[in-house]
Amino acid sequence: MSSRPALILLPGMPLDAALWDHQVRHLGEVADPQVIELADCATIAAMADKVLAQAPERFAVAGLSMGGYVALEILRRAPERVERLALLDTNARPDTEEATATRREAVALARQGRYGQVIRAALPRLIHPDRLTDDGFVRSVLAQMERVGVDGYAREQEAIINRVDSRPGLAAIRCPTLVICGRQDILTPPALHEEMADAIPGARLVLIEDCGHLSAMEQPQAVTALMRDWLLRD
Repeated sequence: MSSRPALILLPGMPLDAALWDHQVRHLGEVADPQVIELADCATIAAMADKVLAQAPERFAVAGLSMGGYVALEILRRAPERVERLALLDTNARPDTEEATATRREAVALARQGRYGQVIRAALPRLIHPDRLTDDGFVRSVLAQMERVGVDGYAREQEAIINRVDSRPGLAAIRCPTLVICGRQDILTPPALHEEMADAIPGARLVLIEDCGHLSAMEQPQAVTALMRDWLLRD
């Protein structure tokens, strides 16, 4: 049996395990990483239940974007099982009316056979402008979205629309918490991470330069180094 802590990694929407490739490859010396994909679940609560059913009794959890919503739901359901928490490019607030309308419109287009158009149109809000001309990087992001597919995309959007306000529970979090945000994250900008870090006792906030919403992929070395420190810190 491994003496390393279990590390559960939760992707954002509509992404899969490839989001965390660098962290899985390079954190194995200090943890046992496992990515749990979420696109088969239609609510944040169901996603949290899936993680709790698959995870060991005690674990560290890191979630990016939608994965962060799930991580916070896990903290509400089973705080005694979570040893460490990392929130990346995410948000403790509920969905806004404007965001919900945009999501529903995107799902409708995807259902009409325009999923490829929808996911390509999302790229400028997901990644740093410099990455838009990096063909290999863009292909990797789009490939994840294509693997998740229209049905998974629709389920995840609906789950995000119906997420609860996590802000009231932040002050109760007692495990070592790392909050990471890309400096140029348009979807969940730094102010939202400052809000979370200020509310969680002892949380560490780090802004990563030249980075958009997909920090684990856009600046993988920086994110992996921060997570290594987070996993090893007493």
